[in-house]
Amino acid sequence: MAEIQTLMEMGFPKEKAEKALAVTNYKGVEPAMEWLLAHAEEMDAGTGHTVGGAAASAEITIPTPSTATETVPASSSETTSTADAEVEAKSFKCEDCGKLFKNQDEMEFHAAKTNHSNFSESTEEKKPLTEEEKKAQLALLEDRMKQKRKEREEREKAEALERERLRIKSGKDLQEAKLRLQEQEMQKLVEQRRREKMEDQKARDRVRAQIEADKQARKLAASGQTAPAPVPAPPQVISTPGSKVAYDQARIQLRLPDGQSLTQTFGAKEQLAAVRVFLQMNKPEYSEEDHFKFMTTFPKKIFTSDDYEKPLDLLGLVPSAVIIVSKGQN
Repeated sequence: MAEIQTLMEMGFPKEKAEKALAVTNYKGVEPAMEWLLAHAEEMDAGTGHTVGGAAASAEITIPTPSTATETVPASSSETTSTADAEVEAKSFKCEDCGKLFKNQDEMEFHAAKTNHSNFSESTEEKKPLTEEEKKAQLALLEDRMKQKRKEREEREKAEALERERLRIKSGKDLQEAKLRLQEQEMQKLVEQRRREKMEDQKARDRVRAQIEADKQARKLAASGQTAPAPVPAPPQVISTPGSKVAYDQARIQLRLPDGQSLTQTFGAKEQLAAVRVFLQMNKPEYSEEDHFKFMTTFPKKIFTSDDYEKPLDLLGLVPSAVIIVSKGQN
């Protein structure tokens, strides 16, 4: 478990780390560490450490001077002294750095941490920590715990600030898009009114010209003169199939999942994002961009996030198009 490894890195034996996690219902490293710090003296006094595994039963043989000699047959050229004394291994020793370890777990942890590989059993017992050393170790562990808690709090604070920054930026972008759309709507309205005034003026001029022409025709008819031939109208330009007509507007109809529809005219060079903002302004339930997507049926096309930055004429939505609004991820 990662929690056991973390506690072992802080200097706690594996069995103590396992017990602390079990007592604290495996709620994490910090509760286990606090329990270990609170019960450090109790655990040192109440639990003894023995070398575990196969190493616990390992024995070494040391020759002693008080041995009895044994005579071997005359054909043998050697005489040996075979009295052995069994001595229990009390610790493990690292031959690379000389450190002692109480059990195999500590030895394996040291090997993994330092890449040392030369170990041997030792009859030398690892001395227990003095009160001053215990206090120093506890103080060091408390400092480590405070540092980790501080790093976690700083990380959470930075993540919260980043989320708030993204929220504010998203709100500003949406507000700016709405303002741009409102300005474009105002410009369209002003331009439409200007065209209507020009058309009305042209219509009045045509009526006046017709009235004046009728007066002249009646005067000439009364005087017996012939009316001049009317001026022919300029030839009408008819587009052939090979010619390409340029449109500067796009009439977009949005069909919603509930059967309703919204229709609006946009500039041919406006981005698809303007259509999205128009939908969000008129239907607040679509304010979350990831909750709907745009698509066309003939030809079938599902617009991606990159398409929102493209103009309507490039997407084939000019001079008019029907866009289906569907629920789901964008």
